[in-house]
Amino acid sequence: MIDTINQLQSKGVEFVSLQECVDTTTSGGKLVFHVFGAPAEFEREIIRERTRAGLKAARARGISNGRPKKLTKAQVQMARTLMKNPANKSSDICQTLKISRSTLYRYCMKAEKDSNKSV
Repeated sequence: MIDTINQLQSKGVEFVSLQECVDTTTSGGKLVFHVFGAPAEFEREIIRERTRAGLKAARARGISNGRPKKLTKAQVQMARTLMKNPANKSSDICQTLKISRSTLYRYCMKAEKDSNKSV
């Protein structure tokens, strides 16, 4: 909030809040604005720190964040093996694994990139 007001002021725009009676065109108004803004900014930083600590603790317990993987490593390997055979249609592979075509290609491309990195 403070950064936004500072950016506006650098462009010649002044901030006046009618509801809170804050007017940044005066020195007193600027003081009141910063006094109100500082605790809000502090609280935002506290929330950010707590979130990071919680995510770090979850990772330490082995809990992964984000969406679960659609395929296991064994299924990815099977899909890659099936894709190498030109007789296999991608639609049939998708139907067997119960995934979409884009998911199949995404997993196969990622697995290919990962195997090229290890070489």
